[in-house]
Amino acid sequence: MMKTDQKVAVCHSINEVREKIREIKTAGNTIGFVPTMGALHEGHISLFSHAAKSSDVLVASIFVNPEQFGPNEDFDRYPRQLEEDLKVCANENISVVFAPSKDEMYDEKKYLQIKIEQLNKHLCGASRPGFFEGILLIVNKLFNIIEPDVAVFGQKDYQQFQIIKQMVREFNHAVDLEMAPIIRANDGLALSSRNTYLSDEQRLIAPSLYRTLSFISDQIKSGVHKPALLISHQKDELEAKGLEVDYLNVYTSDTLQPVTELTKGEKYLIAGAVYAGETRLIDNILTVV
Repeated sequence: MMKTDQKVAVCHSINEVREKIREIKTAGNTIGFVPTMGALHEGHISLFSHAAKSSDVLVASIFVNPEQFGPNEDFDRYPRQLEEDLKVCANENISVVFAPSKDEMYDEKKYLQIKIEQLNKHLCGASRPGFFEGILLIVNKLFNIIEPDVAVFGQKDYQQFQIIKQMVREFNHAVDLEMAPIIRANDGLALSSRNTYLSDEQRLIAPSLYRTLSFISDQIKSGVHKPALLISHQKDELEAKGLEVDYLNVYTSDTLQPVTELTKGEKYLIAGAVYAGETRLIDNILTVV
């Protein structure tokens, strides 16, 4: 059953959304797609705005994907607020929202899987085994269902973007990928649905990650070409402020491999992940030496 909330067509089944997409494409419109897990915030809104610039009709998905959560991660408590999210979508001129159930998206038994080489060996992939395989599984499904002309992802999840870009290339999806910049709070904290987990005290120290990345970037631009010692000191600074460092390093921007010596003129990813209590925060900056 499809219902309409203001101008938003809310589809809960694959057949429903495919029928709606067919109507949109038959009318000659291009589709801009933003996949989300809901709990929408200003960061998501920026993705919608970005997609609107290069497509006629906006489609969003809202689905908390169980395949990208580990056994001890926050799947059960991840924020779910569909009614509030639909109001945001209506305000942002989203024409179709695909909000399926787990049973709609996954069979009880899966016989096939996606394997990733190299691109998931570092950064978030190193500490979250199976995470990116789960992301590729759902994004592959969504691309097959929605068949968008353009899909927009945020730079905050840079590793995700690079891996999806490779999937599009190798699986021959007919979609253009676009990466939108990170949206930050006034103090620099990258916006995330998980920020709602932070206590008042944790929220005060959370922007330290961005300040650390910015400092490393400034030092690199000032001539530091062997950043190992700099990074080691910055890890100590973050730990002293009460944050547990998962990773902090400089990586190649394409293959996501850690580097020990930088080459002038090359673009690098400075990225980190920390825990504020039990809340995992990620952030990054792209820098040209």
